[in-house]
Amino acid sequence: MDSKDIIEEVDDVTLPEGGVVHVPVVKGFFLELPLKVQEFVATYVDLLQPKGVYICDGSEEEEQEIADKLVDRGLLIPLKGMEKCFACRTDPKDVARVENKTFIVTEKRSETVPTGKKYEGYKDDTEIPHGMLGRWMSRSVAEEEMASRLPGSMRGRVMYIIPFSMGPVGGPASKSGVQITDFNYVILSMRIMTRVTPEVWDAIEESPDQEFVQCIHTIGAPRPLQRKVINHWPDDAEHIMIAHFPLQRRVISYGSGYGGNSLLGKKCFALRIASCMARDEGWLAEHMLIMSVTDRKGVEKFFAAAFPSACGKTNMAMMTPSIPGFKVQVIGDDIAWMRFDSNGQLRAINPENGFFGVAPGTNWKTNPVAMQTAQKNTIFTNVGITDDGKVFWEGMEKEIDPNTSITTWTGEKWKIGMEGKAAHPNSRFCVPASQCPVIHPLWEHPDGVPISGIIFGGRRPRGVPLVFESFDWKHGVMIGAALKSEATAAAEHKAGGVMHDPMAMRPFFGYNFGKYLDHWLSMDQPGRQLPKIFHVNWFRLDQKTGKFLWPGFGDNIRVVDWMIKRIDGEDVAVESPVGWLPKKGSIDTSGLDDVNWDELFSLPKEYWMEDVEETKSFFEDEVGKDMPQAVYDELEKLKKRVQTL
Repeated sequence: MDSKDIIEEVDDVTLPEGGVVHVPVVKGFFLELPLKVQEFVATYVDLLQPKGVYICDGSEEEEQEIADKLVDRGLLIPLKGMEKCFACRTDPKDVARVENKTFIVTEKRSETVPTGKKYEGYKDDTEIPHGMLGRWMSRSVAEEEMASRLPGSMRGRVMYIIPFSMGPVGGPASKSGVQITDFNYVILSMRIMTRVTPEVWDAIEESPDQEFVQCIHTIGAPRPLQRKVINHWPDDAEHIMIAHFPLQRRVISYGSGYGGNSLLGKKCFALRIASCMARDEGWLAEHMLIMSVTDRKGVEKFFAAAFPSACGKTNMAMMTPSIPGFKVQVIGDDIAWMRFDSNGQLRAINPENGFFGVAPGTNWKTNPVAMQTAQKNTIFTNVGITDDGKVFWEGMEKEIDPNTSITTWTGEKWKIGMEGKAAHPNSRFCVPASQCPVIHPLWEHPDGVPISGIIFGGRRPRGVPLVFESFDWKHGVMIGAALKSEATAAAEHKAGGVMHDPMAMRPFFGYNFGKYLDHWLSMDQPGRQLPKIFHVNWFRLDQKTGKFLWPGFGDNIRVVDWMIKRIDGEDVAVESPVGWLPKKGSIDTSGLDDVNWDELFSLPKEYWMEDVEETKSFFEDEVGKDMPQAVYDELEKLKKRVQTL
């Protein structure tokens, strides 16, 4: 660091415990930051020992400066065939969320992990049980683990201070965060995914008690480097750890530069920490898309929908309707913060500023809107790169010349038809939401949009009908709690097995899942307009041929059309043991080939009896006495109804 780059010398900054920190500030004015932010930064400067501090402002000039440095370093590869797009390749050990190294830190285990049958006999201060619905670590153990990682971990590197807002800056439903990081790739991605601006400092100053979420991130690669760097991507993959401290509104992430492990505004803040804030403040932080659908009559309805990762959330949010007269617009593709307004209307904001989409399977047929969105100003991670400077991943085989020479995400030359894959199964595109051609004009409205329907769904190859509606709110909460899907590549699971993913939140709960369901049930209060709850399954297979029974993609608008009719009170449903099913012919299937209605909506008794029993075992094993009795009651009602099939 040259002395001419030093704008300010920070002297005599008092730490919360006493003492001072002396560190050069490469950019910005430390003493102009809110006092609590100064204390936060000074604490971690003292612990992490960076060579300097860089206070980000989110400007285009800053973006250009950082991008140029990363290109020079070899970490970013400019894509000559696309407008202001870059690709990068990570260390092959650092390619996905690391759920087995992600923890919620609370005083008592029961605050994080439900007390299911599996975990009876454990004590809060003994061996750590890692439940499917929560991974707990005691504060003493977390402090010990971090003490072995954090001290000096930024030595020789600059500490970047990122002020960011989840939601429009200063909005009534928005929250502020400050992330520190030593990996400037994170700055570029955070600038896309959140609102990075000095206006956040004002929002923090004006908030009660200068509230903000503390996000601490380090790749754990102090200089001089002790490990070989692969793909110009420094990390400490062997010692990755991500710890959430809900009470302190704090996230500490060590060792990984990848996506959700380093972009702490995403799952860490927007779901795990925010779900605790939502519990305390009476709202909902959910793993849901937000979309609007305008029907043939010109009437618009807004939906929130929860599908497990890589199960088509982005495709649905950006759906191109296959039938004329309908329009779909997207507000968000991943996260919804929802609260009831003074009139009892549930309203939702998308707290994010960009899309961090799974690339494989996205193409001009499955999601032309996403493809159009990502043609400029996009960072692609672990995708293939064509010789003409464009991107390639599995699912695009029919869209490029088969003789095109491609460099894979591991840096090898490859062509379509050769062994292996060009892109990692969890490769991503990171793109500003504002440039989406179907972004809703109200997508940044600080009050959010009114939600009329909530949709749950997953990959269910057998037994589960195309769509059904819950009987009421309690029944709908049980449907969400019992959500299951085939596993995908977005996390550390092998594809193919059916796994439970309650509310599509399984890896993202910030507190005890049973208490989370209590919170959902508490939304049912006098004077509130509760949205209808639906369950969809685009993925049911013909058991004889193995082919999908429903075409999916843009034809899913036909199912949403039926939902709109139900929201409007139309008599287009028939009661069944699992919920309200569409009356035969009430979904427009005109122009579709060979839609087997009876098979799509059949309810095999044996399948459903097994499914109910398996769900009951899951609830008992994983949640046990923490499960609200109302949910057990709804499951028992379902069982009795299924027995009548």
